[in-house]
Amino acid sequence: MYNRRFLRLLRGKSGAQLEQRQTELQNEITVIAEMTEHCVYENARVALDQDEYQSRYDGLVDRFQKLQEEYVSVTARIAGNMAGKKTIEQFISTIETQEPITKFDEGLWSGLVDFVTVYSTKDIRVTFKDGTEIRA
Repeated sequence: MYNRRFLRLLRGKSGAQLEQRQTELQNEITVIAEMTEHCVYENARVALDQDEYQSRYDGLVDRFQKLQEEYVSVTARIAGNMAGKKTIEQFISTIETQEPITKFDEGLWSGLVDFVTVYSTKDIRVTFKDGTEIRA
């Protein structure tokens, strides 16, 4: 029960906002591509001042490239969020299915712990799959 609420909070506004921004960017990219195509078509059909045309064309291409870069970045963030969500779902599932721990459980260990870092005999750190780090 609590895991569904947690996952909804995890996805929350930032996930929805990223997806909304991704859609906005896709729409804007489409419009700029159409404007660029129209610009090229107009230059081929009508005698235009080539300096003005080149300036307009360069501006459209520059805008397209910036939008494309942001789109790729937003898409990567969405994919990262989805991967993080899957990791957290697995983490919660592992915790929910566990009985009280009375002895070392390799399955629990591998389900919860991402890695252990040993800096010295007095400084050992355990990093869990959710990113939490503790000193052991």
